Amino acid sequence: MLNRRHLLASLGATAAFGGAIPTLARASGARDPRLVVIVLRGAMDGMSAVPPVGDPDFASLRGAFPQDGDVKLDSTFSLHPSLANFARQYQAGQALVVHAVASPYRDRSHFDGQDVLESGMTAPGHTESGWLNRALQALPGAQKANPKGLGVGGVTPLIIRGQAPVLGWAPSSLKPADADLPGRLQMLYGESDPMLAETLKEAIDTGRIIGPNSMAGSYGGPGDPKTMEAMAQGAAKLLTQDDGPRLAALAFEGWDTHATEPQRLARQLQGLDAAYAAFETALGPVWKDTAILTVTEFGRTAAVNGTNGTDHGTATVALLTGGAVKGGRVVSDWPGLKPAQLYQNRDLAPTTDLRSVAKGLLTEFYDLPESVLSEQVFPDSASAKPMRGLIA
Repeated sequence: MLNRRHLLASLGATAAFGGAIPTLARASGARDPRLVVIVLRGAMDGMSAVPPVGDPDFASLRGAFPQDGDVKLDSTFSLHPSLANFARQYQAGQALVVHAVASPYRDRSHFDGQDVLESGMTAPGHTESGWLNRALQALPGAQKANPKGLGVGGVTPLIIRGQAPVLGWAPSSLKPADADLPGRLQMLYGESDPMLAETLKEAIDTGRIIGPNSMAGSYGGPGDPKTMEAMAQGAAKLLTQDDGPRLAALAFEGWDTHATEPQRLARQLQGLDAAYAAFETALGPVWKDTAILTVTEFGRTAAVNGTNGTDHGTATVALLTGGAVKGGRVVSDWPGLKPAQLYQNRDLAPTTDLRSVAKGLLTEFYDLPESVLSEQVFPDSASAKPMRGLIA
């Protein structure tokens, strides 16, 4: 892959935070858009993050999860109290929720679900490129000159990997001092590309992929709330540069809540919410041209399990925030929570295709034609029409 060759070369030269980045020509008109996709790995529980308190069957399913301080969004939905910054952005008309959303995947495996979510394909087994990278390649007109993406995480997220060149960055807390990182590298690359896996590991070991400050040990790993905030701050610093990237992907881990979900999810959502605030502050005047889409591989069961958690499910929420977002609303074709309305009698049923949300953003932000989105960015997705009206 061209991306592989570029990465092998750039890691030997400069993949350091703040390195030189080719200019991405500005879009036509006054807006210079930034699109950020945050991937929550582990399957976030959308019914806890945005509980459907107005559904009469919700309390019987989730009575074990009291959430004092929920923010009411409308007559049906409220917002988890840990999402205070998102609530403020929602009330300012700069954030919205898409509920009962899912990718085409239905079999509840994290690995395969993340593959489908990030590759943009209809089935797993397509890990060579991601849909956000293919969108970079398809940018029209003046935007096509020297396109550049940004990937932030322990490894560059699949969603932004591909033929278009990508700057990879990891905060210092994601160095291999985190014992899980070598295993993740081996899982992602070891069998298919051991040379790339070793190069990535060496680059992180030697600091050629570094954070904005050399603060090794300051954070608790890729699922730690402070790490999420630091990742957002670092990404925003690059996105504000005149010659910096305009499309970025961040991977936040630790969203698998099989047990003690109320405590664990509250902590994770605090980190996500701090990242939203960090983006808003660090982006400064370019916040008005920014949209941040937060997605996860699937949702969780409608009912609570025996360990006060939830198991792998189907539909969940997508969160969208940013100064360019036409917010202050929940977008949902709500399927209901009665037993007969649940998917396979256990999960929130999906009524919105996540690809429609992503297509809507790419169409309204970058004028990508629907045919390009359905054939190149998300192959075989003509049935998933772009969602309109997401951008103000």
